[in-house]
Amino acid sequence: MVALTVPSHPMFADPQNVERAFADLLDSGSAEQLAEFYRVLADPTRVRLLSAIANTELCVNDLRLILDMEQSAVSHQLRALREWGMVRARKVGRQVYYSLDLERTPEYFLNSVNRARQR
Repeated sequence: MVALTVPSHPMFADPQNVERAFADLLDSGSAEQLAEFYRVLADPTRVRLLSAIANTELCVNDLRLILDMEQSAVSHQLRALREWGMVRARKVGRQVYYSLDLERTPEYFLNSVNRARQR
């Protein structure tokens, strides 16, 4: 990793604040990863899927029925969530059960879901 140095510029109003902000600035790779995370959550269907399994485990068929969607569409959305590690899959016979991976799903997402439910 290349050490970054704080740029100096005579026009900075407060060089100390600039230094702090520079130290907290996300690198391009981290910013891209965070933006991709939000793109995953920008889909209302994925958010609804996550809210359905936030407190319980459901199989794909039950999710399909709850959301009134085709099974292939539900599976497609779950695949994206699985790639991000936001859901866990557990196979029982021919059924695959999904649950929210609480260790990898940010707490602020769960808080947002709970707030939306209260409205």
